[in-house]
Amino acid sequence: METPVIIPINDPLITPLHSAQDAVAGSDVQLMHLTPDQQAPVSEDWLDELASGLSEHGWMSLDVRARLGANLLAALKQEVQILDRTDAMKKAGIGRGRDLVRDRSVRRDKIAWLQGITAPQAALFEFFESIRQGLNQRLFLGLKRFETHYATYHSGDFYKQHLDSFKGRASRVVSLVLYLNEDWQATDGGALEVFNRDNDQEVCGTVLPEAGRMALFMSEEVPHEVLPANRTRYSLACWFRQDEVPLPLQG
Repeated sequence: METPVIIPINDPLITPLHSAQDAVAGSDVQLMHLTPDQQAPVSEDWLDELASGLSEHGWMSLDVRARLGANLLAALKQEVQILDRTDAMKKAGIGRGRDLVRDRSVRRDKIAWLQGITAPQAALFEFFESIRQGLNQRLFLGLKRFETHYATYHSGDFYKQHLDSFKGRASRVVSLVLYLNEDWQATDGGALEVFNRDNDQEVCGTVLPEAGRMALFMSEEVPHEVLPANRTRYSLACWFRQDEVPLPLQG
């Protein structure tokens, strides 16, 4: 049996702290409580579907609103909105640690790393942990942990075509993106374009960043791009990793 990675915490959603939680709320912000919601369980059949999509195509897109529930999605969106409004998010970069480079000609989003310290984050981490274990059992990927951050794209922001991990590094292995935007239209821009893993000039899928929409793909294999947004766009990015020791979460 695998050692649990995440220990969920109970309500309240935010408690007064001089710590990372202050970056989410602050002293003058009222956060909604995470109330129980009707959620579909993460079933074996659903995990089979994820594993099949990754093994056959290298990527897939699916609606997870029924699995996460409207209340959790709304609470996560509220957190990232507060982080954005209070300037708690940092300009994203390319690379990690000493290799981190912030190049606004390549990407212009802002990010904030999650630590699982609020009730919505803890619930989301349980969901991610179910996926980690399920993919390991089916695809033998050796995924040891995951990391995740909020991302905000304001109007005009983009992220040019890239891979999430260099081939052979065996660090980020599977990428997941969860979107938090209600009533998103194609004219709002900000779509995720997914390219053929054998031909990075061929678009094989376009994903609108609608609330509850999730994209899953192999980090080293599938090029992708975020097209310029025409309105503020909120999302979560998660990477399932094979390495055990986290690098500093700087960008």
